Amino acid sequence: MKIAYQYKLLPTYEQRCQMTRWLDMLRAQYNWLLGERFDWWEMNRCAVNACPLTCSIALPKERPDYYAQKRSLSPMKKVRPWYKELPCHTLQEVAKRVDLAFSRFIQGDSSGKRSGKPRFKGKGRYRTMLFTQLRSEHISSNRITLPKLGKVKFIRHRPMPAGFALKRALVTLKADGWYVSLTLEDKRVPDTPIVDVEPTEANSIGIDAGLEYFVAGSDGSGEPLPKFYRQAETKLGRLQAKREHRPKGSKGRRKLNERIAKLHQKVARQRQQWHYEVAGRLLDKADVVFVEDLRVSNMARKNKPKQAEDGAYLPNGQAAKSGLNKSFADAGIAGFLTNILPYKAAKAGKRVVEVSPAGTSQHCASCLSRVPKGLSDRWHDCPHCGFSCQRDINSGILIKQVGLGIASLKNAKSRANRDGEARALCLA
Repeated sequence: MKIAYQYKLLPTYEQRCQMTRWLDMLRAQYNWLLGERFDWWEMNRCAVNACPLTCSIALPKERPDYYAQKRSLSPMKKVRPWYKELPCHTLQEVAKRVDLAFSRFIQGDSSGKRSGKPRFKGKGRYRTMLFTQLRSEHISSNRITLPKLGKVKFIRHRPMPAGFALKRALVTLKADGWYVSLTLEDKRVPDTPIVDVEPTEANSIGIDAGLEYFVAGSDGSGEPLPKFYRQAETKLGRLQAKREHRPKGSKGRRKLNERIAKLHQKVARQRQQWHYEVAGRLLDKADVVFVEDLRVSNMARKNKPKQAEDGAYLPNGQAAKSGLNKSFADAGIAGFLTNILPYKAAKAGKRVVEVSPAGTSQHCASCLSRVPKGLSDRWHDCPHCGFSCQRDINSGILIKQVGLGIASLKNAKSRANRDGEARALCLA
């Protein structure tokens, strides 16, 4: 099992200058290797059933891959002797990052989803460097010995678990200073612990994630959304407006950029801490948590443009949708449901079970009758059985019933199908 512990570094002035210089050299190497990939791709690619109309005068060059670019580092140190300051494994990691970014752009990941075209790193955009081949003896009290840096002081705010061996260190420059993430490994502990908990009516809870309540439970509880970004938006706007009056490259503009970055960092940390607290409260109530298998990226997608017969664009509600998308990003629903809650559950020996979200907001949890509701309708009032409660609470109850197999919404139709049937009826 591998775990990561993060600590804040307290380097000396000389160490800070050296690490900053290293990051700039790694950024230049990243841009060089990425440019080499782009040059080969533009000069040699063509369709399999066609020949290019133009060709390069130079001889065909070997296609640069991870191993070829890794081998080129040794002769490159003769041309660029300042690279000898860097640890060899830290420099080799750059070639791996370039290979990963380019392969995701060309081939895609394991699910076939391709990423965007890799971009060259501007100044200040390369913030991480890796140190491998570290051992537990490199840590002594509150000092860590890094290659070619020596002993660096860090704030050891929590002890490291016994039995775990140090594998590598990832040094990152953040808005408020330098941090080190230590990767610890214990091969005796399995990576995915087996959680054998059978869901029952008594030991489970269903939650519905939303914006009025961040999570609404089937037990009638709800967690109001703090809206950390919305609270900091006014101060952030003032700082950004003040920054625009400072000349580019000036010391005043740089200091305002640092204040803006620290404010964004504070908002992200507040949200993450609150997510962990909410996850802890949910797992204190139940051993099994049923959640919806949401696709938040689809929920935050832009509206399609509408055009009249003469080609003019019509209002499509994107102005209101933009505010809704900002609220989705401020809530951080995707990160909570896919990362934080499962992590806390696995650590506590509990389970998180995903259920299909189809029909959970449009049906009654008491009689399973369909009760259509718009996004602005926040109260559920069933005309068939008289069951009445807050809309998100009703969805939480229904999610739990679907997860336990008590209720079935197999005949529930998606919104696209319902809209298609409604248009067909109108045309008829």
